[in-house]
Amino acid sequence: MSPLSRPSRLRRLGLCVATGALAALTAAAPALAADPQPAGQRAEAVAPDPMSDELSASALQQEHEARQETQSQARPQAARQTYKGRVIARPYLLLRDKPTRSSRIVGSVEYGSIVSIFCKTTGDNVDGNNRWYLLSDGTWAWGSARYIENIGAAPQWC
Repeated sequence: MSPLSRPSRLRRLGLCVATGALAALTAAAPALAADPQPAGQRAEAVAPDPMSDELSASALQQEHEARQETQSQARPQAARQTYKGRVIARPYLLLRDKPTRSSRIVGSVEYGSIVSIFCKTTGDNVDGNNRWYLLSDGTWAWGSARYIENIGAAPQWC
């Protein structure tokens, strides 16, 4: 066997490194792709992915607080509709960072408690119900609508 027909250790190592780099670039390509539209010009008809950071409770809280500052400086407007709900999960409802069952638990609310609801969105399916409520009574966390009974009008969409 000639030395050219037998791959050297260095050549095999180089092939492994090149293969690994190609695999890493292929896996990272979707994350590296640029968004063709600026964030402020996205169509509102498209619902955001529940797994994305756009629906994180803290991001929506900051956006709400920024809007309230702007509105209070511009001109007085009618007060925003307040939505209420009663927790029907026994013994308590787990509150999450995002409207998904796999997101981080940030708190809980006991059975029978009355909660303030900021808005609703779609997320993970919980016992046949894919709606989630963003609770605004100091927690700014997501709770499954399956375990929150509306008191009065249903909340608006986020």
